[in-house]
Amino acid sequence: MLIFEWPKYSSAGAKRVRADTAAREEARSTVQRNAQNMKRTITVAAVQLPAHDIERFDDVWASVRAHVRDAAKNGADIVVLPEGTIPAYIIGRTPLDTERIDRAVADLRSDAAALRVLAVCGIGRTHASFQYNSAVVVDSDGTVAGFADKAFLWHFDRRWFAPAEAIAPVATSLGTLGALVCADGRMPAIARALVDGGAELLTMPTAWVTSGRDPAALENIQADLLARVRARENGVPFVAANKSGIERGCVAYCGKSQIVDAEGAMLAIAPENAPAIVASEVVVGGPVAPRVPPAPVAAREREDAYVRIALAMDARDAAGAADLLEAGAVLGAGATGDYPVLDDADVLDPGCALRYRRAGHRLLIWRSAGFDAAWIVPFARARALELRVFVAVFDEARGRGFAVDPDGAVVAGTFGALRATSFVFDPARTRQTLVAPGTDVAAGIERIATLTGDTRA
Repeated sequence: MLIFEWPKYSSAGAKRVRADTAAREEARSTVQRNAQNMKRTITVAAVQLPAHDIERFDDVWASVRAHVRDAAKNGADIVVLPEGTIPAYIIGRTPLDTERIDRAVADLRSDAAALRVLAVCGIGRTHASFQYNSAVVVDSDGTVAGFADKAFLWHFDRRWFAPAEAIAPVATSLGTLGALVCADGRMPAIARALVDGGAELLTMPTAWVTSGRDPAALENIQADLLARVRARENGVPFVAANKSGIERGCVAYCGKSQIVDAEGAMLAIAPENAPAIVASEVVVGGPVAPRVPPAPVAAREREDAYVRIALAMDARDAAGAADLLEAGAVLGAGATGDYPVLDDADVLDPGCALRYRRAGHRLLIWRSAGFDAAWIVPFARARALELRVFVAVFDEARGRGFAVDPDGAVVAGTFGALRATSFVFDPARTRQTLVAPGTDVAAGIERIATLTGDTRA
């Protein structure tokens, strides 16, 4: 099977992005300084389309345009369409028909201008001899405000698409938007960089796939967890438009297009198995989430070994139960070994845990003094699975300790009279960073760090 080998990044592109770092920081500062004077309410809509094969694009395009009209006529200021709406998600090895795509984009521009609506749509595009899986942002006057190319390619994406050469928000008449494409949402540094660059709203054309383990309850970790975390950790609303149904007979979508507010609350969500339009008002232009000032992170000096760890809020309880639990190490809120300890601010900022992962740390301790009870488990799960690390949490406000594995599963925890528990810390699992064929989290983390100019490992 032929897999196209695209260049990881161009030196010119990397230098350009690094040169823009100061400008991004200044833009972020400006957003924060003026936030209270910029708050405003806009209506956003996510259009969940039925999946279509590429051969049927011409047949379905008229209905796609009709959905955009419906959303706009019902008051949407911004309409988001799924990944690969034009011409499809699975495009195959045949080069893209650029004339066909250009005609569709011209239609979208005409519709946007006539309806006075801003559209964010997933397209395949050709640029400088490469094909990209992109989001096109069409402003409400019909002009193309910009593109966002997918940076973290997923599975067979790499067969026919090149990864993004830059990550930057798009300025529009309604404010500055951050556009991500599907698996980009699994890389916390991408959304972070967009918001730090001034994005007031995150929009995601996506093709959230599902394994179909339970046809009555379709699963996808982004739809079920990460979209809300991305919104809350950045302090901006998040809009994702997915597909429903089956493409090519072998790719199933989970639906669940959604709109999340800046606090991470779900405002609207589409069903799993049917096309739909979901819409809601969102507040943009408010203060964004705080960031932890960058600081050097020491590299892990020793190789971690496989060990069963006894865990308790009080290390004395863990030590007392270690023999019975057959544990070779103990962890408590006041006894964290030589593992890095993060506080609530560190965990809220996705860049902090990321730097520890890049420095070779595979088990992170989170000592929480008062993190929101509804969010402590989702954030622990998100940090563990997106970085492929173990996270041990000591929730001091509620007197509970628990551990999360690199798949984002809570594997052990104390409660009530259960004062001590245990879990297996297997560092080999943190080295299993291939989450789909050809999709490596560790490689993605390093490449995104290059694109965002983050050299603070």
